[in-house]
Amino acid sequence: MAKPLVAIVGRPNVGKSTFFNRVIGEKLAIVEDLPGTTRDRLYGDGEWNGRYFTLIDTGGLEFEFGKPIDTSSEQGQSQEMVLQIRSQAQLAIEEADVIIFMVDAKTGITGSDNEIANILRRTNKPVILAANRADSEERRLNAVEFYALGMGDPIPISSYHGTNTGDLLDKVAESLPSTPEEPENNNIRIAIIGRPNVGKSRLLNAILGQERVIVSDIPGTTRDAIDTEIKVGDKEITLVDTAGIRRPGRIDQGIEKWSVMRTLKAVNRATVVLLVIDASEGITAQDAHIAGYALEQMKGMVIVVNKWDKIEKDTFTMDTFTKKIRDELDFISWSPMIFISAKFGQRVNKVLDIALHVSEERQKRIPTATLNKLIREAVAEHNPPTKPGKWLKILYVTQADINPPTFIFSVNDDKAVHFSYERYLENRIREAFTFEGTPIRMIFRAREEDK
Repeated sequence: MAKPLVAIVGRPNVGKSTFFNRVIGEKLAIVEDLPGTTRDRLYGDGEWNGRYFTLIDTGGLEFEFGKPIDTSSEQGQSQEMVLQIRSQAQLAIEEADVIIFMVDAKTGITGSDNEIANILRRTNKPVILAANRADSEERRLNAVEFYALGMGDPIPISSYHGTNTGDLLDKVAESLPSTPEEPENNNIRIAIIGRPNVGKSRLLNAILGQERVIVSDIPGTTRDAIDTEIKVGDKEITLVDTAGIRRPGRIDQGIEKWSVMRTLKAVNRATVVLLVIDASEGITAQDAHIAGYALEQMKGMVIVVNKWDKIEKDTFTMDTFTKKIRDELDFISWSPMIFISAKFGQRVNKVLDIALHVSEERQKRIPTATLNKLIREAVAEHNPPTKPGKWLKILYVTQADINPPTFIFSVNDDKAVHFSYERYLENRIREAFTFEGTPIRMIFRAREEDK
């Protein structure tokens, strides 16, 4: 069974993300002194007194006389964005087993606090009232005013300093339903990456068949790396939606910088990445830069050409696009490519199948005897290039690891290996064993006596 879910809700900028990061033990949620920083639901695993649970960070709920307010002029958010943030928070409330209602001891009760209390009162779920930013004795004493919300005893805490957070977590642990501890799993992690506004979040929603993350035409809508766990057959999969990566010179300091860092971290943790490209804009230098980063991390890769519905087509359109992309991304020529429309669901159902195939290719092992026979034949057909006093002899090769496939070549002189011959050997390995969608690591080592 899944771990119990604990949702943190409240109006914007009351310290929900700071508390979230403290509990899960890492800076997963972006923290800025700016309302509206958290937008999607963000999940992380927590533990207290031997009780394990999943914590959900949510975007701030905003109201004015019972209606969402328009913050587009000040925060760059449209009315639609405010409504979607509220919808995401409402979904977290609905799926949670326990709710932490966070208020601000510094500012006191607001109209939005009363509106949120009314919503939570109707859930019939355990609600724990946390008065955050109670950093002084005066604020801790003043927290009694929150009794007026009718949500029980307020617990004065400081998420930043950690004051009384243990008392709050004691209350959370007491309120959790009794469920067996979930065993550790080895999920296949698939990260969706690309430039801003290429359709990453829409692709995730199309795969899931639900509005898991906020979708908007505003570039930069997704700011955190969002994990979603699903099961396909007997395979456990974690899908990760990420923030778009702009060119380094165009990345703003603050929220956007941290969003990009979260994206790069998500790539590091992934098994396979889906590189999403906007067909209506074509391949760009930044697409190649993002692909290059994933290659540096030796990740499996699938090229997903999205917004294919926007392209006027004839008999040769797909072939022309394919050649253009292959020419620009020739360093990942082994990556499979699929043309989709996430908006209309065109070929979306095939994306996961391809990603899972790439994951299987990364697990492939080649018997040592078979591998050495192939390399001997390759050398016989095309001898290594030589220089006066430098000649290369391949003595033995073995596959040392998987995920990514790693091959160690025992040679007489590792300095004599030319990059063109290394590429030749890699191509021969791929011709024989495919390894579609995954880079191959090749290590050349000289024998001690030859050294």
